[in-house]
Parts: sequence; C-alpha cells; structure tokens
Amino acid sequence: MTGPAATPSTELRPFAVAVPDDALADLTTRLALTRWPSDETVDDWSQGVRSSHLRSLVERWANDYDWRRFESELNRLPQFLTTIDGLDIHVIHVKSKNPGALPLILTHGWPGSIIEFLQLVGPLTDPEAHGGDAADSFDVVIPSLPGFGFSGKPHEPGWSVARIASAWVELMRRLGYERWTAQGGDWGGAVTTALAALRPDGLLGVHLNSQFAFPATTPTSLSDEERYAVDSLAVYTGDMGGANHLQATKPQTVGFALADSPVGQAAWIYDKLQSKTDNQGLAEDVVSTDTILDMISLYWFTNTAASSARIYWENKSSSFTGPVLTLPVAVTVFPRDVPRLPRTWIEDTCTDLIHYGEAARGGHFAALEQPQIMTDEIRTGLRTLRPSFLGPR
Repeated sequence: MTGPAATPSTELRPFAVAVPDDALADLTTRLALTRWPSDETVDDWSQGVRSSHLRSLVERWANDYDWRRFESELNRLPQFLTTIDGLDIHVIHVKSKNPGALPLILTHGWPGSIIEFLQLVGPLTDPEAHGGDAADSFDVVIPSLPGFGFSGKPHEPGWSVARIASAWVELMRRLGYERWTAQGGDWGGAVTTALAALRPDGLLGVHLNSQFAFPATTPTSLSDEERYAVDSLAVYTGDMGGANHLQATKPQTVGFALADSPVGQAAWIYDKLQSKTDNQGLAEDVVSTDTILDMISLYWFTNTAASSARIYWENKSSSFTGPVLTLPVAVTVFPRDVPRLPRTWIEDTCTDLIHYGEAARGGHFAALEQPQIMTDEIRTGLRTLRPSFLGPR
C-alpha cells in the first residue's frame, strides 16, 4: 500500500493501493502449505464452513483469482488518507458531475469493507447512466472504519461507534460539506445511528438498513412480526453468534489465529457471508466468488483480523436497543436480515420516519447482495431531504 507518510495535519493525501509482489507470492506459498483439519461429521453447515466448499474457494484463490484486477478497480476511484483524532482514515470520495448532488457518507460493517458499496458508486453519482434521474445524484464518501482496510489500526482503546461518528463529522467537514446525509448497515448502521443521535450541524438525515430499535424490556404481548424479531435475535446471539462473541471477548486471540493463516481468514469471513446472506444454498448465489475473494484478500493483505475484530470488544456493552432518533430517518428492512425488526418498534424509536421500505430480496449485507434495490431505497428514502440541502444556507 502506498501513500505519503502520516502527518499530524488535516490535509487529504492522495492514496493508491499497491500490494507488493512478495506479499502475493507469500500468499501463494501459504495456500499451498495449508494443513487442513478433518472434515465435518454432518452434511450441513451446522458445525461451520463445510470442507468441500472451502477447499473449492481456496483452490480458486490460489489458481484463478487476480488481486491486481481488484487493485486496479480500486485505483480508478479517487482515494485519500487523512489523519483524524490521531489515526489515518482511508476514504473513497467520488463527486457527481451533476450540480446539486447530495453528499452521502456510506459506512460498512464486519466482515465488510469499502467493497460493500463499490457497485453503488456509479448509480448514485451518475444516475442517468444507470436508468435514473439526475435529480437523485449523490456525492459519495466511503471511509474504511478504523482498524479496517487501508485505515490505520488504533494503538489505544476507545474507538467506540460514538468516537467513529465524531470522526466522520470531521471527515465531512474536511471534504467541504456543510450539509450531508449518511447511510449504513451492520456496524455501519451502528455508526450511522450514533451520528443521528449526535445530530451534528449539517447532518440532514440518515438511511439505515440495520436498525437498533428493540425495546429495553420485551413486551409480554407480541405481534407475529415482533415475535419473529425476538426469535431472530436469539439466533443471531446464539448459533449464529460465534464469531461475534469471540471478537467481543478475545479479539487479539482471534487475530493470532487468523493473521498467520489465509485459509483461516477465508473460513472466518466465508462462514459469516454464508449464514447472513439471502442465498439459495450458498453465499455465491448472491455474491460472486471473486467478490468474496476480494473481501478476504483485503483483510489478508492489510493484516486486519485483530484490529477489525476489536470493534466488537470496544462496543461489547452495546445492544440492539438503540436511542430515540429525532433526526429524519429512512429505513429499509430486508427480508433475510438477522435480526429483522418490525415496523412498530422502528416507529417507536424514529420520531421523524421519512421513509419505510420493505425490500423483496436481500439479507444482512444488503448493498453487497442487492445493489440495485439498495440504490433505489437510498434514492427514495433521502429524496425528501433535497429541498433542505438546496435551500438557503
């Protein structure tokens, strides 16, 4: 990875990705020397990643995957580093050619990254070229969370979602935006919710595809949708929550386990995509194999298994009981999200709900799985904020 050395200034420094050839060679060697565990004793995914599927993915990674293709794709986009609160933050910043474009900061989660939003960049910044209306144009800002991707790795504790939200406020200021919007899911939803609760000057409203709206005390009488939310949260924190629990309690141990094993890193991410996407049997049904390998490779080459896992440790006291939001909020619920919240609870915590959408398809990684649906929902959800953006300063 290249870029000028970090400085304590507030400047935006151009950045380009350039993984060294010896790092690619090292990965090839490590993959060839993999010591595989014994196969699972069941014919499903209940014990974790199935050996046959992981072997197939790793074979593709070793023999047919092209990192340089992905590197070139990233480097076609304007990228920068800037130091905020003592840490380098990596950001993709793509401006629309259309006047009046609404600034939008998109925040990813785990095991996501900037990759989640790459398919949204074109449709959001240049809607006319993608069957849309120029009036729905956005300037797109896609930062890497602290400890993720090409952002710096924190060397001290304290990077809560509230602190990240404050860093995003400064980031948007440095990019020259006085009025702007925000969107997020997973940890990006937590950060975006924290932004909405903070209500910084200039933030007009947010769009969420992960909602934090469980009541503090579960009601004794529940509708079918509310019961489903409770049951899906139990799945999320139970059988589906192994990685989350380990990362919230022992992130450094997770880092040691994965930092020396690319196959271990692959299994860690592949398992999460398999369990939380709206697929017909395999994650590859909705996320291409190359995109899955892009995601895994980004974590591998940046050595961020431990630093990304720590977002769970930093926020382990958080829950799906979020704050009451008085800022304008647009929401899209995806059918295979886990947990999936009911409209009643969302309305209880969003006092200015400007849009509520129920998507026909999609799971927890909605932007990655269904980029067109997500694009349409962002456009529709935030459209009513445009007069405020274009009005008198």
